[in-house]
Amino acid sequence: MLFDLNAFVVGRLLLAAVLGGIVGLERELRHKPAGLRTNMLISLGAALFTVISWQLANVSGGDHTRIAAQIITGIGFIGAGVVIRERGAVLGITSAATIFVIAAVGMACGAGMPVTAIFTTLLLLVALVLLGIAEERFGLHSQLTTFRITAVDQAGMIERVHNIASQMGVELRRWQTHRSADGFVVEFDADVTIPKERELLSKLGALHAHCEAHALR
Repeated sequence: MLFDLNAFVVGRLLLAAVLGGIVGLERELRHKPAGLRTNMLISLGAALFTVISWQLANVSGGDHTRIAAQIITGIGFIGAGVVIRERGAVLGITSAATIFVIAAVGMACGAGMPVTAIFTTLLLLVALVLLGIAEERFGLHSQLTTFRITAVDQAGMIERVHNIASQMGVELRRWQTHRSADGFVVEFDADVTIPKERELLSKLGALHAHCEAHALR
């Protein structure tokens, strides 16, 4: 009987680790702050706390959800750790939300609800992968992007860049100018979608300058 019970618990923990690992792998491949090990450990830990909460209540009495209820508070601290503010933009909200959901998946595994846990993981992957692709393809999601423009001559460059950004409705942040060995350099940040990023690069390139951009992900 004890062996059967232990095997049942081990199965729950293994399922939590596998589901957390699947989501974590997707995060790892996209180079997000919380990757494979983080999501696997969060899911496994949530499942273990849920099992412990249930078993301790059976042994000594009390509320079966007393320990498990504190998981939400702990996950909140972890989620806050992956959210950062950089150059006027908040980054990591999706990673924090993923941690929150994967902890719930772990709790479902620990509570003996494998169908719920698996179905929730599938919905989470749909949101992360398929909706992520749709956002990028149709330009639904904006991201903080750093633009760097290098021109031989400074004459009128700053004014023309401001005019282009104003016409496109793009707000410029962290504006910087300096000279380098290649010429006059203008750098700024803008929160833009991928289609708008391409349009802005195209218009800046028409200024007979070398333009490049990279996103802060």
